Amino acid sequence: MDHKEIIKKAHKTLKSALNYEPIGMNLLPAHFTMPELQGLYETILEKKLDRRNFARRIKNYDIIKPAVLKKGENQNKNPRLYEFDREKYHAALEQGFHSGW
Repeated sequence: MDHKEIIKKAHKTLKSALNYEPIGMNLLPAHFTMPELQGLYETILEKKLDRRNFARRIKNYDIIKPAVLKKGENQNKNPRLYEFDREKYHAALEQGFHSGW
């Protein structure tokens, strides 16, 4: 087995999957910032993405929502946190979408 080729093929598959289904639920913590999600996409795509366009596009997919935090977890010191809407995320996995990253 050539591990380098296995990793290269896995990366290519993940990169291709971005065009048809959401990713991130298993790759990010339960609560994450938009820059963290964007960083994940940029790492996979190997290119920089415009911050405003990325945020708008992700929000339009309707698979994330503002995080529901316990009392005292986010006292305006942390940036806005998000979490995946599990039901909508799984629906998007089943139905797919076309994004063309």
